[in-house]
Amino acid sequence: MRIVVALGGNALLERGQVPDAAAQVANIRRAMRALAPLTDDHQVVITHGNGPQVGILAMESADDARLSQPYPFDALGAMTQGLIGYWILQAIGNERPYRQFAAVLNQTLVDAEDPAFADPTKFVGEVYDERTAHELAERHGWQVKADGEHWRRVVPSPRPREIIETQLIDHLLDESVIVVCAGGGGVPVVRTGTGDLRGVEAVIDKDLSAALLAHRLGAERLLVLTDVPAVMEAYGTDRRQEVRRTTPARLRALDLPPGSMGPKVEAVCRFVEVGGAGAAAAIGSLEEVASLVDGTAGTFVTAAG
Repeated sequence: MRIVVALGGNALLERGQVPDAAAQVANIRRAMRALAPLTDDHQVVITHGNGPQVGILAMESADDARLSQPYPFDALGAMTQGLIGYWILQAIGNERPYRQFAAVLNQTLVDAEDPAFADPTKFVGEVYDERTAHELAERHGWQVKADGEHWRRVVPSPRPREIIETQLIDHLLDESVIVVCAGGGGVPVVRTGTGDLRGVEAVIDKDLSAALLAHRLGAERLLVLTDVPAVMEAYGTDRRQEVRRTTPARLRALDLPPGSMGPKVEAVCRFVEVGGAGAAAAIGSLEEVASLVDGTAGTFVTAAG
């Protein structure tokens, strides 16, 4: 099958973990060890997040006195695509040295009039206490919001409309190349009045980009990998239970956290709703990735449930 895998941020950096390069490389090596067997039998596209990494680069850029203004987020997103793509290529290449892999630095088209630009919601960078977050916001002109018991910077997260390099990715898959792409949702761009592409200050939700890419590539599966075994109904209560096989309608009816599981659920629902008869999606843990493909683990979503 043709499968698009969306790696959760925990595959790169665990919450609260110091964002040193060595820690992230070790995490990615473990993730690729689990993911590599999937590439033996399927055409696989690997997408990934970049929230902590792009936040670090943004902080460094904001504090660099040599710059008249910080680097824009589209440029920072491109930097993280190259950085994380390199780490993933090396790790999975070491697991399957006889295969060919490619990291594609790609652009994702968004609507310049998307209302998300007026209401930033995407968390980036490290976590802070409330006082520190507001001090940084005042110093750098950021917007910050509560993320659970912590505070983080937020930036606009417009809806992805098109993956510009889809045709190239499709060609690479046909040539049996395993593709790493859409890092951080892709570099956000808009079309100008003359038809040119121009970068914008935003970070696109990686799972929504993965769903769009999976649809455009005609994939049979979209796997959203996270640090929990499945979507939980009544999460945080004594009545919580795993949601197993389900439909987009039933999954959307659940009360889910908007900043964590919510976007993942929206992504898998969108993919199943617009996919063909054989399209299915799953949300679950990286360790059970093989079982997610056939629905014997995780939350498995199909049109018929």
